[in-house]
Amino acid sequence: MPMRAAELIAPFRITKGRKFALSDIAPDDTLGLDIEKEEAKLHIAAGVEKLSEMQEKLYAQDRWSVLLIFQAMDAAGKDGAIKHVMSGVNPQGCQVTSFKQPSALELDHDYMWRCLIHLPERGRIGIFNRSYYEEVLVARVHEAVLARQKLPPQLVGKHIFADRHEDIASFERYLARNGTLILKFFLHVSKKEQKRRFIERLDEAEKNWKFSGADIAERQHWKAYMRAYEDMIRATAAPHAPWFVVPSDNKWFARLVIVAAIVEAMGTLDLAFPTLSKAERAGLLKARAALLRENHDR
Repeated sequence: MPMRAAELIAPFRITKGRKFALSDIAPDDTLGLDIEKEEAKLHIAAGVEKLSEMQEKLYAQDRWSVLLIFQAMDAAGKDGAIKHVMSGVNPQGCQVTSFKQPSALELDHDYMWRCLIHLPERGRIGIFNRSYYEEVLVARVHEAVLARQKLPPQLVGKHIFADRHEDIASFERYLARNGTLILKFFLHVSKKEQKRRFIERLDEAEKNWKFSGADIAERQHWKAYMRAYEDMIRATAAPHAPWFVVPSDNKWFARLVIVAAIVEAMGTLDLAFPTLSKAERAGLLKARAALLRENHDR
């Protein structure tokens, strides 16, 4: 890393949200790092290699699970960050779930249900590309989204999103107490940079598929979304489930912060390959001897 991981992530790690303000973190911040994009790629690759080693131990130890949650405005770089940061991890121990508009079946359940069934099991890294946090973001900005959830009218009061914040915080505390490491990333992109990326998607044929007319419609609600994100982080940031508000106008810097945050957090889990008992080691020695005899007989 171009600086110590702790120094790289500390300005963006939120564990006590009460006084948090989104304006405190600039989307184009790079902490003054003056490195070329190619050099940044080398640092990211080194972090991914370390993450791969940790993931192998996580899988073998089978004690902890890791949940990584990514939230962002359109074109902030979630998909790319997930792709680059998790590129070296064994797919056997990693699962990515993308949450889009809920289906009819999902709407017949509580809003957490569709995420609960995709939580990572012990030994695995689960990645949520969007998550239950959409229920205090898009459902807050668009009343029609909340209406489609078919809640009893008497339960839809002015405190519904504060109640949801409270429920989410309690749920994440429960997960943490049961062995899930939770890291949450808000990729903080500026409205100006989002506009540049949208135009790039329109101008470059190979990126046209990434653009949707709905992206422009959502952009009109920018201020409402920023208020919702700020309230969400204030209400749900905790030491056991921190938010990382990652400056994302520069994709290389965002990826550097994300991989550093994951590696540092997983480094606190005391991961190690399981050690065998004397009886188990004796069994391995017997198996080895049997294999050697088989080879000798031939």
